[in-house]
Amino acid sequence: MENNSASGYWKATLGLLTKILIIWFVVSFGAGILFAPALNSISLGGYPLGFWFAHQGAIYIFIALIFYYAKKMGDIDRQFDVHEE
Repeated sequence: MENNSASGYWKATLGLLTKILIIWFVVSFGAGILFAPALNSISLGGYPLGFWFAHQGAIYIFIALIFYYAKKMGDIDRQFDVHEE
């Protein structure tokens, strides 16, 4: 991989990681703690939504983020021709 291509690869990788970490923070800290009082006025499955996000919803979002990360990293690897196949 050339030097210019390497910097483009890492820029794309770090951009993806930044987006995923922001979503992770908003879901875990934001929905589970900061916005919980506002979300608790909504009920999901008989439980307040803030409680649900803190205990169940965040886990589902994290699992979805793992699959999204794997898919997008595969796309980035193919784009910069560093994929394994």
